[in-house]
Amino acid sequence: MRRADRLFQIVQHLRGGRLVTARLLSERLEVSERTIYRDIADLQSTGVPVDGEAGVGYLMREGFELPPLMFTRDEIVALVAGARMVRAFGGATMARAAQEALIKIGTVLPESERERISRTEIHTPDWVINEADRQAIDALEQATEQRRVLTLNYRDEAGSATKRNVRPLGLWFWGKVWTLVAWCELRNDFRTFRIDRITVMEDAGRTFKPERGKQLADFYRRVELREGLGNGHE
Repeated sequence: MRRADRLFQIVQHLRGGRLVTARLLSERLEVSERTIYRDIADLQSTGVPVDGEAGVGYLMREGFELPPLMFTRDEIVALVAGARMVRAFGGATMARAAQEALIKIGTVLPESERERISRTEIHTPDWVINEADRQAIDALEQATEQRRVLTLNYRDEAGSATKRNVRPLGLWFWGKVWTLVAWCELRNDFRTFRIDRITVMEDAGRTFKPERGKQLADFYRRVELREGLGNGHE
């Protein structure tokens, strides 16, 4: 990590009035505590309002804002391409947020650089994801964030219909198809569900707490052992 990037990350970790120790910063940034002490001193010498001391911790006084970030040509291309892909393939809320992000990116760039956004000739189709699937993606993302159990009516590849309660854990995108990774209470196991095969989705009226063996990290470990997703797909 470049030193400038590290200083930026330190500022980000200190924002919000939280007391953060040099040890925690060193672990997160993978450098020595001595390096953190030196970086903090450099930030303080340039006027960044960091309070605290070694052995106690550091925090940043409210009201400090970083100047607008500058992007390289490749970074602008990556940001624009990513936002356009989300706008084309994501949920309705994601699509609106991606468009707003592009606008905000343009506002922090100097005028000489703003043209690079319009000159980025990387485009995506706008017909791949239908409106129903966009709404489903948003609902599933919110349920995942809020840890709300969902009741799904689902039709598998063979056309068989089932109804089950699931704990949504995450969403995967495969190019044209979105899948939900969930803990299925009917099967008492992990399952993945294609979004376009969910016929009805309802809030089950309850939330869930993370349990050992039933979390997304556990699913990933199982995927690594099985070397694929086929064994857990509905």
